Amino acid sequence: MHRPPSAEAEVAAELADVRPELASRYAAGLPAARAAVLTRLWRALAYEPLPWVARREPGREGLTLRLSDGRRLHGPHADPYATAAYVTAVRLDRTSYDDPVRLLTDLSVPHGTAFATEVGHSVASLALSRAGQDAHSKEWPGQDWEWEQRVVDGHPFHPNCRSRPGFSVAEQFAYGPEHRPVVRLGLVPVRADESLVTGGWPQDMRDGGRLLVPVHPWQAEHVLKRPCDPSGDGIAAHPLMSLRTLALSDGPHVKTALSARLTSSVRDISVYSITLSATLSDFAETLAARTDGLLHVTRTLGAATAHSPDLAAVVRQSPREYAGPGERVVPVAALATTALPESPAWLADFTRLALTVGLRLLELGVALEAHGQNLLVVLSADGAPVRLVYRDLADIRVSPARLTRHGIPVPELTGRIVTDDVPTLRRKLFGSLVAGALAGTAGSGAALRGALGAVVRDLPQTVDLAALRGKQLPTKALTLMRLSPGTPGDQWAELPNPLVT
Repeated sequence: MHRPPSAEAEVAAELADVRPELASRYAAGLPAARAAVLTRLWRALAYEPLPWVARREPGREGLTLRLSDGRRLHGPHADPYATAAYVTAVRLDRTSYDDPVRLLTDLSVPHGTAFATEVGHSVASLALSRAGQDAHSKEWPGQDWEWEQRVVDGHPFHPNCRSRPGFSVAEQFAYGPEHRPVVRLGLVPVRADESLVTGGWPQDMRDGGRLLVPVHPWQAEHVLKRPCDPSGDGIAAHPLMSLRTLALSDGPHVKTALSARLTSSVRDISVYSITLSATLSDFAETLAARTDGLLHVTRTLGAATAHSPDLAAVVRQSPREYAGPGERVVPVAALATTALPESPAWLADFTRLALTVGLRLLELGVALEAHGQNLLVVLSADGAPVRLVYRDLADIRVSPARLTRHGIPVPELTGRIVTDDVPTLRRKLFGSLVAGALAGTAGSGAALRGALGAVVRDLPQTVDLAALRGKQLPTKALTLMRLSPGTPGDQWAELPNPLVT
């Protein structure tokens, strides 16, 4: 297997031209970035159903993986819920590896070359993201996008946590939320009668019989081949943690098409999702009304596409509209930047709120993709979790059978969103909420075990809660999915349930 080009060296060379004052901080941060990514990779190696791992042998000194070709890979005991970097090196037979790219290269597994390249980008971009940071103020941010921009390290469990192939160093500084830029979205005119529009497309994004579709400047330059004029017409916006969704100064959020592979997925916007957006938005409001005020769902104000996933946008409410006086609305992924999760009592209260809402909706017939980006928590002035806000309905799952059982009208939906398969529904919620948002907030298996154990006995004893208390907890097999380019859809791993172990 050929070694991929060094993303670390490429970024260093570009950084020397773009921001030379950060070069030393970037270089000094590379070992910690490698450890952070290696920790995420070791989680995958320890728990995902990778076909070339023959068996796993826990021992007093750590975990040994027996590979199908006879080699042995040894590392520390794996905590599947740890977010701190605790894996500084693993050993393949007699060779020690502190670099996840070199490890993947020498493992020589199918499709490993492409994945190693992605992981290399992740390490380099993570070190770059950290190099540009100053210490956070102890004061809580006043704007919603400032919370989002505190999330520097990306996905807490994916080796591609900061992978941004196709983005130069200058573009990462210009568009990456952790670098806190103001991004000017382009406005591409398309004829309304040649477009698909759902909901009420904003009047200030119309020009006579044409729609003005917001376009991310990276998309305009690299995909549409019509670069935005930074001094021309456009909209000033603040990038959120998903990078392609931005907060406008007057409130709404705009989800733009970004045909680049970030983390795992290409972030364009399908015609399918535009078609369903208004129906899903109306349905979600109806469903949220059944949560006794514990959940709000941001409304889609309008969605439009020029019948192309490369030229589309969704305009939706800002979550901050659901904050009362003195309250803050915080993405769950940003909670780790505060001291709140360090309190077992606070973590238990938040876990109780999240499970109460998630399980209630699941019982009614909707499984949320409640990971740390989509799920937000409303905090009182003293930091208590009081309500939840959910955004981006594109990947929920809806069960017509469960809705009917509870007397809820079934919306006119088609495609992947609709399923009555119970394991699929539970995987969607448990994998995103418990193994994702709650685990990422807790930061370790021990903390997650304490929070879950403190609340599950008090929750309504439904069949879904009984399944949640089973021996295994589902999570997306993120590394397996990147190593299986010919297999469509999600693949899954089973983690030891902290309620049982």
